[in-house]
Amino acid sequence: MGHRGPGELMGPYEIAQRLNVSRSRFQQIVMRPTFPKPYQELRGMKVWLRVDVEEWIAKYRPPRVTDGDEAE
Repeated sequence: MGHRGPGELMGPYEIAQRLNVSRSRFQQIVMRPTFPKPYQELRGMKVWLRVDVEEWIAKYRPPRVTDGDEAE
């Protein structure tokens, strides 16, 4: 294969989908000091490394254990 890149990249659309939030909500989340810095800023768009985003999700957005089954 030869040249290895930095890994899979994600743009705002992919991250919003991954977090299951709207684009406007995503824009708020990105402003948090805890959110990873973009890997690169392209003209008109920032991109992040998927691994950075996944690490942030694991740390700051843990899955809810009692999602939907607490009313028993």
